[in-house]
Order: sequence, then structure tokens, then C-alpha cells
Amino acid sequence: MDSVAIRKRLDELISATGGDYASLSRLLGRNPTYIQQFVKRGVPRRLSETDRRVLARHFGIAERLLGAPDEDGARAVMARPGLVQRAEDYVLIPQLAIGASAGHGLEPGDETPLAVLAFKANWVRTIASGRPEALTVIGVEGDSMLPTLADGDQILVDTDDRERLRDGIYVLRTDDALLVKRLSVNPATRRLTIRSDNDAYPSWDDCDPAGVIVVGRVVWVGRRLN
Repeated sequence: MDSVAIRKRLDELISATGGDYASLSRLLGRNPTYIQQFVKRGVPRRLSETDRRVLARHFGIAERLLGAPDEDGARAVMARPGLVQRAEDYVLIPQLAIGASAGHGLEPGDETPLAVLAFKANWVRTIASGRPEALTVIGVEGDSMLPTLADGDQILVDTDDRERLRDGIYVLRTDDALLVKRLSVNPATRRLTIRSDNDAYPSWDDCDPAGVIVVGRVVWVGRRLN
């Protein structure tokens, strides 16, 4: 991977996580301008193995995304025989430290990213409406969307996809709380039904779209298997 791509990726990581060059330099035990010089001027030409490891752990990404070779010394990762995937084939999406309640409502928390997750760029283009920068991963809390979404699930939210409402699962903001609910659109009146997939929770019919603040559409869910 060339130095320009690594520097660009590192700059995107810093921006996505709300960090700064000086703090990251201090994390490495370097002078305050070390990371800025690397990102902006390409000095040094490449990160040391130790710096790479610390940065990868800090951002929660694979070291190869910052220029480390694979175990076999190649510059590509083999996903399966015959298919070579480069680090440039991935987009980095922040996992935010906030939750969308599948329940009665959850107040937004600290929006500092917990990590930055790598997704295949080609795959992202098939499920999202446009810009990768509009995507975030947040957690689900509560059980009102069972069996579709469970407590602890991680959902990928497309914040660009909120104007052209259609049937689907969305993250909503109401009274400074975040909810994840299923929306149904009346094709004649364009009024909304907001419901939970869990029948134990209430639904709201014939809602005025103007009174619903849509954060984004849920386009993917990840779940830990027990």
C-alpha cells in the first residue's frame, strides 16, 4: 500500500473519531507535530512497526490498513482462494457510543466513536444511498423490535436516507431520545404508521411525517451469537 493512501486513511480515522494530531503523537511518545508531519508532508515516509501497532489498537482496525504486510509478506489479503482484496477496497465507518432504543426511548449519549469498522466498499454501495461518510454504526438497546432486532445488536444507519421515506426500519429522534422503529407509509395519504415488531409494545397510526424526526434508515444489522 502506498504512503499517500495510508496517510489519507489515518487522516480520515483522526477526523472520524474527533481526535487531533498532537494527542495522537503523544500517544506514540513522539513530539506533538509527528503525526501532522507524517499526514501532511509524508515525513517519515512510513510508520514504524511499533507506531503502526499502537495506532491500529487505538482505532480498532487491522494493522495492514496502516501499511503492515500480511503474515506472508504480501500487500493484499486473501479472502478466499483466487480472490485478492486490497485495503483500498474497504471504507471506514465509525461505531458511535450512542444507542437507539428498541423500547421506550433512549437519550443520546457520548457521540465519540468507540471504534472505526472496515466494510467492503462494493458491498456498502449496494445497500447505502450514497456517501460512506453518512453511515454510522450504533447499538440497539431494548426488546421492542424482537425478533428482528435484539438488545445489543449493532445496526448500520444511513443518515442520508431519511427524506424519501418508505416501508422499513428507521432510527427516530423524539424529545431528545433515539428510537429504532418500523415505519409504514400509506401510499394514498403519505401518513406514517410507527410500530414495534414486538407485539407487547404499542404502535402509532396515522402520524404526520412533519412531526417525525428521522435520523436515518437501518440498512444492516450485526449480532453476536451465543
